[in-house]
Amino acid sequence: MKRLNWEHLLDINTDSVMSATLTDATPTTMSRAPDGLWFGKDLSTPEPISEEAIERAVALMRSGRLHRYGEQGSGYPEPSLLEQDYAAYVGSKYCVAVSSCGAAMFIALKALGVKAGDKVLTSTFTLSPVPGAIAHAGAEAVLVEASGDYMTDMADLERKAATSGAKVFLLSHMRGHIADLRAVRALCDKHGIAIVEDCAHTMGAKWDGQHTGTWGRVGCYSAQTYKHINSGEGGLLVTDDDDVAAQAILMSGCYMMYDQHILKPVSEVFERWKYVTPNFSMRMSNLAAALLRPQIGQLADRGRRWNHIYSTLGRELTKAVNVSVPPRDAKEEFIASSIQFTLDLDPPQIERFLKECSLRGLYIKWFGTPTPVAFTSNYEHWHYLQAKPDIPNSKAVLNQLMDLRTPLSLTDADCLLIGQIVAVATAIAGTSN
Repeated sequence: MKRLNWEHLLDINTDSVMSATLTDATPTTMSRAPDGLWFGKDLSTPEPISEEAIERAVALMRSGRLHRYGEQGSGYPEPSLLEQDYAAYVGSKYCVAVSSCGAAMFIALKALGVKAGDKVLTSTFTLSPVPGAIAHAGAEAVLVEASGDYMTDMADLERKAATSGAKVFLLSHMRGHIADLRAVRALCDKHGIAIVEDCAHTMGAKWDGQHTGTWGRVGCYSAQTYKHINSGEGGLLVTDDDDVAAQAILMSGCYMMYDQHILKPVSEVFERWKYVTPNFSMRMSNLAAALLRPQIGQLADRGRRWNHIYSTLGRELTKAVNVSVPPRDAKEEFIASSIQFTLDLDPPQIERFLKECSLRGLYIKWFGTPTPVAFTSNYEHWHYLQAKPDIPNSKAVLNQLMDLRTPLSLTDADCLLIGQIVAVATAIAGTSN
C-alpha cells in the first residue's frame, strides 16, 4: 500500500476511503513535534470479522451460491434469514436487505411516493449519501438547520414543515446524535410528513427505550466497514408498512421471487405493485448477509465498549481549553462509534490545531474544512442542490465541529494520550494569529 504523510491525510475523507496504515514504522523523514507526543494508530482500523462469520462466508463461497435468489433449491437464502433476525432485533414487522444504506434511503423515498421535483426535508449535519439519495430520486433537498448539540433545530423544522410543501423528512442521526424523536414525530404528524430515519450511525441505539429506525415510516441502516456491523458494504431497510415493504422488495431486485423472503406482505399487496414497480438491482448478496448475521448478536457488547471509549475520551478532551462536548439526553441510548467536539477557535487557528495534531500522529477531521475533497459532510460542497440553502446557524456549528473515530481497539491509555495531544494542540493554536 502506498504510504501517505499526515498533511496529505488531512485531505482524505475516510468515510469512503481507507486511510493509509500509520504505525511507528512510518518513515523517519516525517516531521514530528519536539515534545515527543506521538499517537500514530490508524483510527480507521475496523473490528476483525468473527471466526463464525468467516466460516459461514467460506462455506458459502465453496457452494458458489452468492446471489440471494435462486430458481431452484430449498430453504431460505442468507439475506432472508438476516432480515428475519434484524427485524426481530429492532421490533419491526419487515426488513429488506439491500446493497447500501444509500440504496435503502433511495428506495424508502420512492416507496413513499417521492417524485421528480418534490421537496424533501433533510438534516444539514449529515453525510453526502443522504442528499444524494434525494437527488437520486429526482427530488429537491430542503436543508433543516442543525443545533449547537449537532441535532435537528426544532424551530427551523417547524417553519419548513409548514411552508416547504415537503411530505417526507429524511432525518439523519448523524454520528449517532439522536434528536427527541417523540417531539420530531409529533411535529411531522401535525404537518402530514412521513419520517425516514437514516440510522447509518445508530444501529442498536434507542430513544426512550425504542430503537432508532422504528419511529417513522421507514428506517435505514448501514453495514459499511466503518459502521456498527461490517460486510464491507450493505444496508437494511425496516418498516411496518405492507406497501412500503412490498415495493422495497421489488425495487431491490427480487425478479418476482418475493416468496424467497421470510418476511413479506401477503400476495395481494404484491399484486398492487409488481407491474408498476421498477427493479433497481439494489439487493444484498448472500455473502454480505452471511458475514452480518453473527454480528447482530455482538451489537450489545460492542455498544458497551464503544460507550466506555466515548466516556473516557469525552472526559479527557474537555480538559483542554476551548473544547466542549455537548451533554447527551438521558433518553438517548446512543452507541458512540465516534466522538465529536466543538473547538472554539477561528478557522486559521483550527488549521493550526489540525497541523499540531498531525505532527503528533493524530488524525482529526474538521466538518468546516474549505477543501471539498476532504470531507463530504459540508453542505457547501453539494453544488448539485437546486437552491442555495440559507442556514447560517448550521454553518457556525460546522465551522467549529471536530470529528474523531473511536475504533474498539482504543485503550484507556490511548484515550489519555489523545486528550494530551488535543490539549497541547489547542493551547498552541489558541495563541496563534
